[in-house]
Amino acid sequence: MSREKLIYLPLGGAGEVGMNCYVYGYGAEGKERLIVVDLGVTFPDMDGTPGVDLILPDIAWLEERRNQIEAIFITHAHEDHVGAVGHLYERLGAPIYCRAFTANIARGKMAEHGHSDKTVRTVSPWPETTTAGPFTVGFLPISHSIPETSALVIDTPDGRVVHTGDFKLDRTPIVGEAWTPEVWADVAKPGIKALVCDSTNVFSPDPGRSESDIADNLEALISEASGMVVATTFASNVARVKTLAQAGERAGRSICLMGRAMRRMIEASVTTGVLGDFPQVISPEDAAQLPRENVMLLVTGSQGERRAASAQLANGKYMGMKLKEGDLFLFSSKTIPGNERGVIRIINQFSEIGVDVVDDSGGRYHVSGHANRPDLTTMHELMKPQMVIPMHGEHRHLREHAKLAQTNGTQAIVAVNGTMVSLSGNAPQVAGYVETGRTYLDGSVKIGALDGIVRDRLRMAMNGHIVVSVIMDEENEALGEPWVEIKGLPEIGTSNAALVDVLEADIDQFVQSAGTKIRADDDKLDEGIKRVARKTCQDEIGKKAEVTVIISRLE
Repeated sequence: MSREKLIYLPLGGAGEVGMNCYVYGYGAEGKERLIVVDLGVTFPDMDGTPGVDLILPDIAWLEERRNQIEAIFITHAHEDHVGAVGHLYERLGAPIYCRAFTANIARGKMAEHGHSDKTVRTVSPWPETTTAGPFTVGFLPISHSIPETSALVIDTPDGRVVHTGDFKLDRTPIVGEAWTPEVWADVAKPGIKALVCDSTNVFSPDPGRSESDIADNLEALISEASGMVVATTFASNVARVKTLAQAGERAGRSICLMGRAMRRMIEASVTTGVLGDFPQVISPEDAAQLPRENVMLLVTGSQGERRAASAQLANGKYMGMKLKEGDLFLFSSKTIPGNERGVIRIINQFSEIGVDVVDDSGGRYHVSGHANRPDLTTMHELMKPQMVIPMHGEHRHLREHAKLAQTNGTQAIVAVNGTMVSLSGNAPQVAGYVETGRTYLDGSVKIGALDGIVRDRLRMAMNGHIVVSVIMDEENEALGEPWVEIKGLPEIGTSNAALVDVLEADIDQFVQSAGTKIRADDDKLDEGIKRVARKTCQDEIGKKAEVTVIISRLE
């Protein structure tokens, strides 16, 4: 009989930023009892995943072991940690545990998919714990850019694991709990087997700054503005929204929230009691009636999202509000790598209107929600773990974090998605590999990343598309000429004739000259027509388009 062991398995979030999903297991090989930490999403882009709505972790490995799952624990309410709960819950079926604010958000997502809100269970922070099979789990408060963020203290038969989740070391976070090293040191006293730790800002050399550091800069900027002020940040960054609102109020402006996600987060924060002293807000209708210099809008769309309030304002008007020359637009946020083009598009649109745009390139109006390199060292030294397992970061982040831990004398391992690590020994050891991937939410349907659907969409986007229709009679003779439609291709080729006409003529010539065996065999006829269509397309426009052939036969 194989020895029982403690395993760690990332299915998302290790080797990438986003789509967090981590698994811990304890037991004999193949019979481990499991807990899941976070079920997040990541977002598509038009270059690699056109038409996709959301990207979810591939949980096939977990689904096969559904009966072994004890519980799901959600560290905080960011989309890359909680966004997939409604989409994936039915395939897992285990109870979901989280703190009050996160539970409020999670219940909303569950309701959207018809799941009972009783599946989400609210827990209190450390030292309260929840027993899930061989695991005892406590939510240890930590500061981040969203309320009630918690690390997880996971006690197992093989020792204590601390899963940090996303965190920063902020003693004055405005909203949410402050960093309390004394409590963390107390947690570390029994000894920490493994610290599974956020790696996002491992390359940032200076200690992280507090949310409270930017309040004066924001107030000065807003006070000096002559027209309307609009600011955007992550809707989930409730502390920043509050900082902005209070700065605007001190500058003598009325505050208006715009964007569904912004209103939803503030409402959830007030409802769950994590947000107090938030300035009174006015409706867009009331804001439109006030002098521009007395109004401040807080809007969604800090990452250039096309349907968010920022993009709508850049396009002209949103909910009756329109920006004009002399207004100020502030990005109080960091642009996530990959979103630069969307943000720059909005900046240029505002520039054309005459709006002054201020971003965070100087670091005056935004602070990160993640621990920088010196903060990671502080965490390592405080917790004194036997081993560090970097997570939440691209491969370069994980590798650098592992090197940092090793430099300080702590064992570490780089474990990307699908790498199962045994934590039971005196050093982390790779125990195996699990096939992982991504699941695309495409409209209302979930598809596998390797199903070929998005690949075909990309090929059509790059190469264009030809549809050829031919009708064959009972004698396997063509009934009339082929009919061709083109999409995404030039109408005129190098012969200066219509591309459709040239295609129809060349395909008709092939069909007429083809032998009886080819005309009688749909597969051979399809193959031949595609070959001719692609060659003609290459000759006329220099591209081999995607070709679909429709063969109809009269009976």
